[in-house]
Amino acid sequence: MVRVGLIGFGLAGQAFHAPVIRGVPGMELACVVERHTSNAQKMYPDVRVARTLEAMLSDRSIQLCVVATPNDSHFSLSRDCLMAGRHVVVDKPFTPTMAEAQQLCALASERKRLLTVYQDRRWDGAFLTVQKLVASGALGDLAEYEARFDRFRPEAKPGAWRERADQPAAGVLWDLGPHLLDGALVLFGAPKTITAAAIRQRKSSVVDDAFDVWMDYGPLRARLRASIIAYAPSHHILIHGSQGSFVKYGMDPQEEILRGPKRPDGLDWGANWGEDTESQWGTLTRVGEAQRKIKTERGDYRGFYANVRDAIENGLPLNITPDQALRTMRAILLSHKSSQEGRTVRWDEPVE
Repeated sequence: MVRVGLIGFGLAGQAFHAPVIRGVPGMELACVVERHTSNAQKMYPDVRVARTLEAMLSDRSIQLCVVATPNDSHFSLSRDCLMAGRHVVVDKPFTPTMAEAQQLCALASERKRLLTVYQDRRWDGAFLTVQKLVASGALGDLAEYEARFDRFRPEAKPGAWRERADQPAAGVLWDLGPHLLDGALVLFGAPKTITAAAIRQRKSSVVDDAFDVWMDYGPLRARLRASIIAYAPSHHILIHGSQGSFVKYGMDPQEEILRGPKRPDGLDWGANWGEDTESQWGTLTRVGEAQRKIKTERGDYRGFYANVRDAIENGLPLNITPDQALRTMRAILLSHKSSQEGRTVRWDEPVE
């Protein structure tokens, strides 16, 4: 049994970590660090609640620490947990700077502890479907890939740390960008160049709340987008190739459930967890063939923590390695650099 300590119980801790950890066989949510409120105690009366990191780390049976706090604390908390001999999962984004991310990777290697970043969207049904489709070669030589997250939140949330200009790594490019950038890097590897624009679509925003990123691979260009004022959202994924096209509407159903009051608890998530409705299946249109629906692969965010469990207990490889985490960090920082300087940047350019 891998005993887990969760640091932070805001949206990320409540919706995307605690229930997922408790849903993985062989994992136990043993402690939650919640400094000021008592939401964890109300939600999980069987779980110990600590007010400080030190109090949690005093329990030597906790093997894995999960950092689900605001971005500016990712580095210090992860460092302290690694120094205490714990394995660490960090919520995305990894850290606000490349230097901090590299320091954590070096420390994990020195201490012989696992370090990974919570890129749960690799277990989206749509992404698993696209991975399978791209690997099959069904679309021929790929020319265009587009993935986008559309939301409708017409007013900024006053005081929310993700929307404050004085907070490191604030803004939607830091928030949603890691998902889309990581996905493109998994599918296609490192691009030649990146061209990006991080913009503000709402008058009430003081940080970027939308972005448009182009990753150039030569014949293939990947476009990654997010909009905060998309009342009628566009497609989620679009791919064009020499032998056909694939288009998928609708986001993965897991997020909405996990953010709501009926999120699962314990090991029984139901036989249909992560399944897309047929109306949301993507459409494949190949040259010379009739258009047909492609059933969406079943998504399941528990796959992330099941992999971490197996890496700790059996030495299996991590799905999201430190090198991959650093690669995604480079993509985020280069996208910001391109936006701020108003130019296309090379993949091998220095980042801070």
